[in-house]
Amino acid sequence: MAANNTTTQEQIHQEVLNQENYIVSLRRHFHKYPEVSLKEFKTIQRIREELDGIGLPYINVGETGVLATLEGGKGPGKKLLLRADIDALPMDDKTGAEYASLNPGANHACGHDGHASALLGAAKVLKNRQADIEGTILFAFQPAEEIGAGARQFVRGGFVDDVDHVFGIHLSSRNELGKIIATPGPTNASCDIFKINVHGKSGHVSNPDLGRDALVSAAAIVTELQTIVAREVKPSDEVVVGIGVLQAGTNYNIIANEAIIEGTVRTFDPDVREQVLASVERIARLTAEAHRTSIDFSNYDAAAPLINDERAAEHAFQAAAKIVGEENIITDAPKSMGADDFADFLAVAPGIYCFVGTQSSEKTAFNHHHERFDIDEKGLLHAAELHVTYALDYLENPF
Repeated sequence: MAANNTTTQEQIHQEVLNQENYIVSLRRHFHKYPEVSLKEFKTIQRIREELDGIGLPYINVGETGVLATLEGGKGPGKKLLLRADIDALPMDDKTGAEYASLNPGANHACGHDGHASALLGAAKVLKNRQADIEGTILFAFQPAEEIGAGARQFVRGGFVDDVDHVFGIHLSSRNELGKIIATPGPTNASCDIFKINVHGKSGHVSNPDLGRDALVSAAAIVTELQTIVAREVKPSDEVVVGIGVLQAGTNYNIIANEAIIEGTVRTFDPDVREQVLASVERIARLTAEAHRTSIDFSNYDAAAPLINDERAAEHAFQAAAKIVGEENIITDAPKSMGADDFADFLAVAPGIYCFVGTQSSEKTAFNHHHERFDIDEKGLLHAAELHVTYALDYLENPF
């Protein structure tokens, strides 16, 4: 039995290796022509063309999402969903690579170009094995992960209702090429994106008593929000309250009548999440009042905490061990305060979100969301092989 398993994995490895040029060329195409969240029109059109070429039927999900289906030749069985996100970030590309972005202000600086190409490569391999598969594999090419708006299009549209299991992969420049991360339990935090509009009253800076300074008020709010983690939650709670945007003022001698604050709350505990969001609004409102201003507060629930299924983590460990060896699998990676809306899929069906290392040099060591982020493209083959191996193993021995 062991010899047969080895032979089978060697065959899968070779089949994925045969797709290397296909996968890499697709990744470079997507990297060269990135599109930001909910604007992935040309990206999804290229994906549709590839699916047509592979011979997989698909349906559109929203304007820029696609769900393709592979029905196994051995009849009905379990239904597994494999997911890749496809959107880019709104930032310039400074990699200097030959495949650098040609779309100013858009950059695949998180690796989603690799996610899409690896899953398409896996789809080709799985399609060639269709006759030997029992069950159904769905391929979700999802938009708008970066703004937490894509996975819910699949979930709220009912496209995942009858799915038994879900699986996803994220490339990771934090981990060395050849490493695969399969961690059970909580791995990524929730994400709330809040916005605070501060309303004041304009005037000349030489008469501050006649105005209501929204800029000073906003600055005070930003400062006071930092006390939430330090003074309102337990030291053992894992919480981030981060501010990414503060905009105010139109000229050096005008009291600002409006200011905008945008930030995020990250945590792993639903009760702590609710408590902290309430604190953000309360502190902002009372601080604004102290400065004779007022606020409007809004929040967008972008992602729930991402919690991997324990059995799925063990299944992923076994699948990954066939590819890179047990010694190269990390099962106790530290939790990340970064969020991913793959959590929406996990809220419907059990599964796991794995990470595949892509760092092999200084060039590929830049963090995600850095303008010089790049990957060692050999990691794409590990990702594609993991998709294939996990899918075949799960459908043969579902749990």
